[in-house]
Amino acid sequence: MSARTLRITLLALTLIGLGVASYLTYVHYAGIKPACTAGESCTKVQTSQYSKLAGVPVALIGLIGYVSILTSLLAPENETSRFATVALTVVGFGFSGYLTGRELFSIHAICEWCVSSAVIMTLLMCLSIWRFLRGDQPTRDAPAPSRHVPAEPAAPLGATRQ
Repeated sequence: MSARTLRITLLALTLIGLGVASYLTYVHYAGIKPACTAGESCTKVQTSQYSKLAGVPVALIGLIGYVSILTSLLAPENETSRFATVALTVVGFGFSGYLTGRELFSIHAICEWCVSSAVIMTLLMCLSIWRFLRGDQPTRDAPAPSRHVPAEPAAPLGATRQ
């Protein structure tokens, strides 16, 4: 996979995650039930005591996380921006793991929106680590480095070469 394709894949996954987190944040503040094919599981998770952290909705924390990841992906690509993406996705993955554990062992309900976000974050983390470890690799679209060898300087007019 080229560096360009990898970056586009990361951007696409981040935008999907941003959509999921935006929807869940909207649902929280609108006070409506989330669309859910698993009965009331999503509502149970969204209204549990674990749906807020220090009074801040977990969905909003996720939204801020995805915006941060998007910002790191849109920054000029260098080792620092790639590392920032890794750091953000590793934290997001850890937080998603914690929340999934709460769903399974504390709430005893699974929210399909939350699971989709956790899967997206897992993919983002894996791909961003791969991207970071690859380092600077020229893309296929980038021009090849110049192999121009300077020519011998021209002799002044009227001079002869031996």
